[in-house]
Amino acid sequence: MSTKALSGLLEYLYGTLSINNMRWVGEHLIEHAKKEEEERLRPYTMEEIDDMLDEAEAAFEAGEYLSQDEVFHHEKNTMAENAK
Repeated sequence: MSTKALSGLLEYLYGTLSINNMRWVGEHLIEHAKKEEEERLRPYTMEEIDDMLDEAEAAFEAGEYLSQDEVFHHEKNTMAENAK
């Protein structure tokens, strides 16, 4: 969402919500952000790591892998897209 859109949304909320409702929304947004961060930062279990390795080895055996050059070009394109 663009800064302009966020500013417009914020102005709308300031004009329509009471102080208590704004506080409620803020608390729930913070709670949601913390929960999302905890899920994102959760370490893998050994079982998950073993499963990922098994999948990668099976894909490699089936010939489903990228060459070094393909990986380089993919990463270069990804970085260029993220820089925009």
